[in-house]
Amino acid sequence: MIPILKKEINSFFASPIGYLVIAIFLLINSLFLFLFKGEFNILDNGFADLSTFFLLSPWIFMFLVPAITMRSFSEELKQGTIEILLTKPISTLQIVMGKFLGALILIVMALIPTILFVITIWQLGNPIGNLDTGAILGSYIGLLFLAAAFTAIGLLASTLSQNQIVAFIVAVFLCFIMFYGFDGLAGLGLTGDLFNLETLGLSYHYNSMSRGVLDTRNLIYFASVSILFILLTKFKLNRN
Repeated sequence: MIPILKKEINSFFASPIGYLVIAIFLLINSLFLFLFKGEFNILDNGFADLSTFFLLSPWIFMFLVPAITMRSFSEELKQGTIEILLTKPISTLQIVMGKFLGALILIVMALIPTILFVITIWQLGNPIGNLDTGAILGSYIGLLFLAAAFTAIGLLASTLSQNQIVAFIVAVFLCFIMFYGFDGLAGLGLTGDLFNLETLGLSYHYNSMSRGVLDTRNLIYFASVSILFILLTKFKLNRN
């Protein structure tokens, strides 16, 4: 697994991909949070609060993470190297986990510079440091778990087609359904009072963690979704 992980990280930073991912994530957030006028602009809101960053980031991740993962297996399938990879003395699960951790580490590296946002808002507070640190910490943990779920979904999508663009579109669609689709279904009242469909969606558990509440049920949910899609990816590779 470690050789696969190192190969993935090296491939990200041997080309502009890794640097572009980090730069695009920081640029889009910076523009919306500090420059563009609107509901996401922190300066316009007049509150030393990072809630808009944690509201915006999942939607950026919904496109950025599939852009990272779309080549993971699509490229291997297109070049015919997947057979060689599967014959190496490592299990299919180790291959999947190596690619999963490689993509996730890149996303974490994109998140680390956003600590500058926290420092900026900390200084803008009145008095200085007037921040809900518990909510910020919970939101960062929620964002990390959400990124892991999106990464697992993106890996599965990359096994479905040799075309990276198709893999990207499928991954974005699946991420959207898992994040927001259940909220939309819940609004239709399909299950009445019997069951709250929102609890099946990523956004429900992410929003709960964003309030600074680290409930084990939310952590188990995110871990379960990630594991489910990792196992589906393994199953799909074994069928190739």
